[in-house]
This record gives sequence, C-alpha cells and structure tokens, in this order.
Amino acid sequence: MLAGCSDAPTPVQATIEPERETSPTRELLPLPPGAKLEDAEGIPDDPYVPARLDWEGSLNPRGRTDEAPNVDRIKRRGRLVVGIDQSLYLLSYRDTASGELQGLEVDLARAIADDIFGENHSGTNTLDLRFVDSAARTDALNNGEVDVVIRTMSITPERARKIDFSTPYLTSRVRVLVPRDRGVEDINGLDGKTVCIVDGTNLSQIARTFTPHSALLSTRSWSDCLMAAQQFQADAIVADDSILAGLSAQDPYATILPGTLATQYYGVGVAKGQDDLVRQVNATLERMRNDGTWSELYSTWLGGSIAESAPPPLMYRKEGQ
Repeated sequence: MLAGCSDAPTPVQATIEPERETSPTRELLPLPPGAKLEDAEGIPDDPYVPARLDWEGSLNPRGRTDEAPNVDRIKRRGRLVVGIDQSLYLLSYRDTASGELQGLEVDLARAIADDIFGENHSGTNTLDLRFVDSAARTDALNNGEVDVVIRTMSITPERARKIDFSTPYLTSRVRVLVPRDRGVEDINGLDGKTVCIVDGTNLSQIARTFTPHSALLSTRSWSDCLMAAQQFQADAIVADDSILAGLSAQDPYATILPGTLATQYYGVGVAKGQDDLVRQVNATLERMRNDGTWSELYSTWLGGSIAESAPPPLMYRKEGQ
C-alpha cells in the first residue's frame, strides 16, 4: 500500500430497486462508429470499492545513474515520441484556428522533451506527437510505437503490471455530467437511462457499480460520448473531472452532478524495463512543481474548473540502499 495517497471518497449510493424506464434516446440516429450499447446488468458481482491506490510507486529521479540507455536512444533519434489524444478539449486537442495540438498534456510532453534535449534544442522539432486510441495505450508502449503515453491514463494495479508509470501529474475525481433537459438531479435519477463511457478506460466497473440499473454505452472517444448525449443517445457521461471540465466547456446545456464516485491519479506511461526514462520524466515533474510550471499549466488550461488545483502527492517506491 502506497503512503501519501488521499483518503478514499465516500461512495454515492445507488438505489437497489429502480423503476424501470425506457430512455427516449438511441432511437433515431445510428450510434457513433465503434460504439457498443449494453443493457443494464444490476449490481455487479465484483463491484468497485473505493480504496487507497495499491501501487508500489514510481522511481525517484535522485536514483539516476550515469547510464541512461533509453534516454540516450531518444537523444540520438532527435525527438521524443509521445502518444496522446487529439480531441480532448483543454487536455490534448487540435486548435481549429491554428491547426496546432495544444492542452495541458501537450505542454507536459513539451516540457519532458525540453528537459531531455536541453534549452538549445527546445521546440516542436524534438517532439513527435502521435494519436493513440484509449484502448491501445498499453500496446503502443509495449510495441515500441511511442516512448511515453500522456493520455489521461489512470494509474491502476492492473496497468502497473504491464507498464511503468511516472509519479502522478494530475489528480482526477470521477463524476457524472448530464444534459440539463434530462431532469436528472443526482445519480439515482439515472435508473433506466443510458450512461456513456469510453472503451479501454477503467470506468466500466465504476459505472456499473454506481449506476447498476442503467444501460452502458461505450464509445471510442469522449467527443463521441458528448455527441451521443447531445443526440439523446445517452443521458449521462461518467468520466474524470478534468475530462468533464472540457466537455462542459463545449456544451453550456450540460451540468456536472454533485458527488464523487472515485479518486484517480494520471501518470505518464512508460514501457517496462526503461527505468532511466521513468526517472527522467519524474525529474521533469518535480521541476515543474518546484519552479511553478505546474501551477502555470493548471491556471492556463483548467483554472476555474472543477479539476483538482493542487499537484498530486509524489509517489515513489522504497528502493534498496
């Protein structure tokens, strides 16, 4: 059990015996490409239980040695290859006016690249941003398609068995967004309705636990979830507050319900066996905390939103002396 994690949130209780309703959604328009709609299944056999993050922690940057084969490989190539999203407003998206990728996670990728290559080589030429589907993040790392993934990737014990993570760069709290015209005031009002999540995330178990009597729509992207809600194909979106901040900014008729379903931490994903790269990323994250860069990025992209406004705790494992 990792010390320094926040206390688990108080779970929101779902009703046990809902009055079944037929959602007025999903009747007229086709679902977004690749979307899957599953009926309500009731309370799952393995429900989500809020708890402290059961993770040994990341690697302390002060444990670095002179040998850095993976960082050296990136330097010889001349660019850092980063897997990101390209349509997640405020975090990582393409600006329609300039055509440039921008957002908090894009700026984080740029900071990591700048620290690897130094000030004399800073700039977009040292950064190769590649779209990675949410469901393909782990494979992209393990197949060597990207060096790191910075894509709202929550640290979980299951993922940590397949890849390594940096210390967290953002705290996220899972909440629910609903269009105002659905008449839903709290999570219990979702009984018999349709809830949307993105496939490949760890939100399916959370959604099934807290909305057991709701149908579940899984899409490829959060933009598809928002579109589904606007087209009456979904009645709510279950996502992290940093994601919901961007979705609600794009839809003034959407509101975020009170209450937190879970607390999670975003980490930079790195393939196993690349300890020097993990330590390099953590060195950048510590620098950003200490010199005010993290606060500047938060103020620029998430200031005034519901997302956590303080850096998450440093989470490092105990290493042999």
